Order: sequence, then C-alpha cells, then structure tokens
Amino acid sequence: MRKALVLILAVAPALVVPRVDAQEPVQRYVFEGSVRDGGTGFPLAGARVSVVGRETGAVTRADGTFHLTGMAAGVHTLRAERLGYRGTTVEVTVGTERARRAVAESGEVVIELSPSPIALGELVVTATISERAAAEALRPVSVMAGDDLQRQMTATVAGTLASMPGLAATRMGPSVAQPVIRGLSGDRVLMLEDGTAVGDASSQGADHTTALDPSSARRIEVVRGPGALLYGGNALGGVINVIRDEIPSSMPHRLTGSATLQTQTATGSLAGSATTVFPIAERVPVRVEVAARTAGDLKTPVGTLLNTDGELLSGGAGTAYVADWGRLGASFRGYRNDYGIPGGFVGGHQEGVRIEMERVAAKFRTVVDERRVGPFHNLRFDATHTAYTHREIEAGGILGTLFDQQSANADVLGRHEAWGPFTGGAMGGRVSWEDFAYGGSLHTPDTRRFKAAMYLLEEVHLGSIQIESGLRYDWARVDPGEDRVSDIGEIRQRTFQSLSGSLGVLYKSASGLVLGASVARAFRTPDVTELYSEGPHLAAYVFEVGNPSLEGEVGHGLDVFLRFESDRLKAEVTGFHNDIRNHIYGEDTGRLSRVRLPVYQFQGNDAVFSGFEVGVDVDAGRGLALEGVASSVKGSLKETGRPLPLVPPLKGHMALKYERPSWYVRAEAEMADGQDRIGEFETPTPGYTVFNAAAGVRFTFGGRLNVLTVSLANAANTEYRNHLSRVKEIMPEAGRSLNVTYRVVF
Repeated sequence: MRKALVLILAVAPALVVPRVDAQEPVQRYVFEGSVRDGGTGFPLAGARVSVVGRETGAVTRADGTFHLTGMAAGVHTLRAERLGYRGTTVEVTVGTERARRAVAESGEVVIELSPSPIALGELVVTATISERAAAEALRPVSVMAGDDLQRQMTATVAGTLASMPGLAATRMGPSVAQPVIRGLSGDRVLMLEDGTAVGDASSQGADHTTALDPSSARRIEVVRGPGALLYGGNALGGVINVIRDEIPSSMPHRLTGSATLQTQTATGSLAGSATTVFPIAERVPVRVEVAARTAGDLKTPVGTLLNTDGELLSGGAGTAYVADWGRLGASFRGYRNDYGIPGGFVGGHQEGVRIEMERVAAKFRTVVDERRVGPFHNLRFDATHTAYTHREIEAGGILGTLFDQQSANADVLGRHEAWGPFTGGAMGGRVSWEDFAYGGSLHTPDTRRFKAAMYLLEEVHLGSIQIESGLRYDWARVDPGEDRVSDIGEIRQRTFQSLSGSLGVLYKSASGLVLGASVARAFRTPDVTELYSEGPHLAAYVFEVGNPSLEGEVGHGLDVFLRFESDRLKAEVTGFHNDIRNHIYGEDTGRLSRVRLPVYQFQGNDAVFSGFEVGVDVDAGRGLALEGVASSVKGSLKETGRPLPLVPPLKGHMALKYERPSWYVRAEAEMADGQDRIGEFETPTPGYTVFNAAAGVRFTFGGRLNVLTVSLANAANTEYRNHLSRVKEIMPEAGRSLNVTYRVVF
C-alpha cells in the first residue's frame, strides 16, 4: 500500500497540470486602485483587497493604493477589508475597451469603506464548494480574524477559539488545549492548516496540544457539526481551518507581510511572529515565516501552577510558480514545542512531566484555475508528508512515553460550474498512509493505517432556495503488524468502510433573513489508541485500556439555523441534534493500576448530543456595539440517559464595545453555568462570571498600518474552574492578566 501511495504522489501532479502549449496564451494585466474612508476620503493603509474565488490579493500602501497582478480580461469581484470598517464587495472590469474608457474618464478605481463596529459580509472557504458569504453557507460557520483574532490570541488554537459559539477547550495548563465542538473532541474535530490535515497526535491524549501556532494565522474558520464531506468522514464534531496561505497563490506587486509582538503577565510570556511575501522572479513569489514564544508557570488567584512553562519555535517557507493556467508550489514547515504538564493529583508525578514535541511537514500543491480541464473549471492536487515526534520525559530525564508518527496524503479536488441540472459542484478523492510507533512504558503495538475516500457534492439554485447534497465513501485498514491474544482482547488487523452523506437547504429572503437546515450521516474509524492502547500514558496520568473489537462511530446530525444580516444587525440562532451510534469514549473505571494510575477503559455506546448556539452583534449607532454569544450542549448515553463525561456547561459572554476607525474600547462579561450533569467518577464545577476589558488603537506610521491592543483578562482576579480542565482539582484558571499585542502590516 505504501508503494502505491508513493506512486500516486509521483504521478498525480502530471495528471492535473494542463498542456498549455496547444492553447492560446492568456494576456495578463495589472489592476490598480485605492481604498479610502467613505466619509472623509482619507486613504487607508493596511487594507486587504482580494479577488473573490481567485486566491489573489494585495495590501494597500500608505496612500491607499494597491496592485493586483496576473489579472485576466473580464469582470472580477473584489473584496476590500480593514480593521474598524465594514468589508465591501465591488465588481470591476479588467483588460477590455470598456475598462480603458472608464479609467480614462474617472481615473483609478476607488473602493470606499464605511466605519462599522461589527463585522459584516464575511467570506468563508471552508466546507463550501466555492468562496461565499458566511450568511450563505449551508452549515453553521464562524470566522475569527482582525481585532478579534488579535485580542483572543493565546498559545494554542483551542484557547484562541474558546469564546466562539459552540466551542470550548480542554486544558492541562496554558500550553495544552484541545478544541471541543458541541461536546465532541479529539479525532472528531478535524484540524486543518490551509485546508490540509495537520498530521499530529493531538487526538491521542489530553496532554497532546495541537501542533499549530496560531500567531501567524491570517484568519481561522470553524465549521460546526457533521457534514464536511470535502475534508473527511471523521469530522463528527466539526472542522477548524487555520488559514496562513503558506504556499503563495498570487504574485505580489511588492514586499508585503506583517509582524506581531505579544506579552501576557499571567504566564510572563513573550511571543513574536513575522511573515513576509515577496517576488524573486517575474512569476515566482516566496513566503517566509518565523514565530517564537516563551512562557513561565501559570499564575492563578490561589497560587502558581508549577511546571506549566513552555517554549515554542515555528517557521516555514513556501514558493510557487504562478502560470497563466494556475500555479504550482511547495512549502516546508518546522515546529518545536517544549512544555510542562503539572503534577500533584491522583496518578500524577509530584514534579510533573515535560513534553518535547516536534513536527516537520512538507506540502506540494498544483492548482488549475484558468483553463478548463474536462468538466472542471478549477482543479487542485495536494500532497503532504508529515513527521511528528512526541516525547514525555519524567524526572531525571527518563523517557516515559514516546509517540512517533509518519504520514503522507494525496488529495485531488475538482470544482465545476453549471453542469446539467446542477449550478455548481465538486468531486474528489483522497488516499493517506500513517505509521504509528510507540515507546517507553506505553505498550500500544506499532501500527499502520491506510485510508481511501471518494466524495461528490452538488448544488442547485432555485431562485431564493439553495440546495446542496453530497456523498462520501470511506475505507480504512488498521494493521498492528501482529495477531495475538492480549489482556485487552484479540489484537488483529481491522477494516472499516462506510458511506456518508449530507443534504442541506437554504432559503434567503429579500429582507436578509436566511433560514437553513441540513442533515448528515458521518462515519469515524476508531483511533489506534482506542483500539490497541495497553499501558500507562504518563503525561495524561491515566492507564489506558483499548478495545480491539470496537466498531466505527456512525453519527446522524440535524442542524436548523436562522440568520439575519443588515447594516446594523448580524444574528444567528442554531439548534442541533447529533445521534451517534457506538460513541467511543474513555470511561474512568474507578480503579487504579499497579502503578497507581486511574484506569480508563475505551468502550462504545450509543449516545446523543443536542443543544443550541446563539450569536448576536448589534450596531447601536454612533460607534456603539453590543455582542452576545451563548452555547449549550447536553450529552447522554441513549440506553441509560446517564450523562457523558467532559461535556461543557451552558456558557457564553456579553460585551459592550465603542469603536471608531482609529481606536476602540470593549468591556465583557464571560459566564458559565455550573455543571452537575457529570459522568461517573467526574466531579461537578460551580458556575462563574469573569470580567474582561480591552482597548486598541490603529494608526499609520512609516506608511504602515500599526495596531496596538491592550486587554485585561479576569480583571477582578476571580477564582473559577473550567469544567473541561484536567487539573481543576488542584488549581483554578488564570488570575488577572494584562495582555499587550502590537502588530504592523506592510
């Protein structure tokens, strides 16, 4: 199987790169324009202008001007965005006689932005056939970018996103967090980096943070609920896509980029990142990125959580050849994270455990988007290889547990426009190979896993009604390399296969009201740890017992949502019901192993998760805005009604913000209800209210947009516990913390 995958990785690029010698060359143009304040006419530096659906973009200079290179003749849709302003979409004509007359009569194209304290008309690319407004997505989607991303930035992706509707984070200190969507976590939440899987082992232990640094992200998109068939059947909970544009998608007219510095008093952290994109030849751009973070132990209202310090170093480089037919590029990324896991509770080492995590990833991408290939107007091929190592070091430098993982993936995705009864659609396939090796005191057998999938999504537009349907077939083989009888059962090769599907309907009225519903059937293959784990996982402080007879999870999900967006209001209310057959979870048996670790047994039982999510942004006028978010999920075993462990309580926040184009202030109350619906041997947590405040200023200096953000988290130094924290028994969450972030865009 591995040889077959290597052959696919070698041959597939040649299949998707078109033969351009037999076609007439396409003439390319440079489109020039400027972005200005709609009220004052003042030029806006640091605004991002992008071509919708073409992955082409530019950043405005001090005089507000921008240049978009490689533009084909015709009509294009441009999207302009800047902090403190409402994003605007305009249509422009390039390279025609009409366009030349327009320039001669009125000069350059000017895009005017209006100040707004709330984000409107955001575009999304994750789990959609084509780039579109978030209000038109057929499943619940959230975006974090701009001021929100800078203000919420933490050391982890999960911690950064924890305030979004439907999201929470499990924690084992400030450097360790995993995302939870609608009560589901681990392998049920698919983590992506520019649309491709990360390839780490974050789903195999509560002490494994996701091997992604959020500091260099341009935006992060979250799809809540099942049905993301473009990416994988495992995404029963949802998808998180960290968008960096590692492989440049267009030619920059000049050097562009950004740099960020951040500090936080609760951990004494200092972090910095820098990204730049520049041309080195007529058709060859290069992107370079570096990020670093150092932090001390977490300070709480009742003391310091020892052994929670950490150091992170991440960097990458990418380049591409931007041709008339599309582009061909590659990137390389290195990541190292050294952090501590606290001790002092049942099963824990008194001094804690140190984690050394390393990830090296290489990515290759070919995109054809200007030449028709068969029925497709856009064709993309991705190939990735990731090497990941995770070492857990006990006191005295002893290697307690080792996770070593190699993975390779190949994806082909084709998008088509109108075709028969369909308005648009996409189809593709994916193959992947993974090699898991284990060491130290963990007795899980070295295992190989091979996966293959094919999928199809189609859309039909019937006036104000939009319909999307999709099918996906997944096949997986898990091979532990041996057949033997163990204390946990018969260790043997397993094969899984299933058909997934989704159907979504969206109705959009002329008043801006959007009503939608979607149903989906999703499938998840049991993780290697769930099948074969046999021994102590020291950093997680548990003795994990696998179950080699587990069957795959099958989830049936229903989402019903109502959206409204106008110049002064953006709101979304979602209700969901997720019925999972053979839901796999590690249950605390109440017993201790021979090495005094709590024994967790993986088992599968039918379960149901249901709840709601609400998000409201109101522009009250004169720069004043109100924001409210609330999420609730209830998880239970179907047969007994017994609550499932580690399900977040009702939580949310309310905020009041006053914003002008050059500055803003914000006050926020973060709230959570008590959680007494707990699994066996789990402890309840009381509710809490935490007050936060923030202020930011934006200014142009040296021809660059500069943004300074100052925030005060837990202003009253409240002692509170996160129900999903694995260390809540010994320490509360962080105390009062002053966070300062400075960012320059050039």
